[in-house]
Amino acid sequence: MSVSLQPMCVSAGPDHEGCLVLVDDCLVAVLVRLSDWHGDAAGSWFYEAGFGSLDGPEHPLFADLGAARTYIARRLADNSDSLIVDTAAP
Repeated sequence: MSVSLQPMCVSAGPDHEGCLVLVDDCLVAVLVRLSDWHGDAAGSWFYEAGFGSLDGPEHPLFADLGAARTYIARRLADNSDSLIVDTAAP
């Protein structure tokens, strides 16, 4: 399993710095860096959305992208049988 991060502009209110999280080239989550508008949380990475086994009510904050990657890798390892990549999809 290869977890990679791809910078991406995101339209999320005052927050625009984003990151796509890919596992073996499949989108599994979107992270957004919080702007100064968020006060003390500014600069943190917000778990905006998760897909498949990473979908759910939890939307944690991370100090950096390394912490976010670790969290996502652990969640995927805990749900390894629920991550299915359709290799036939375009």
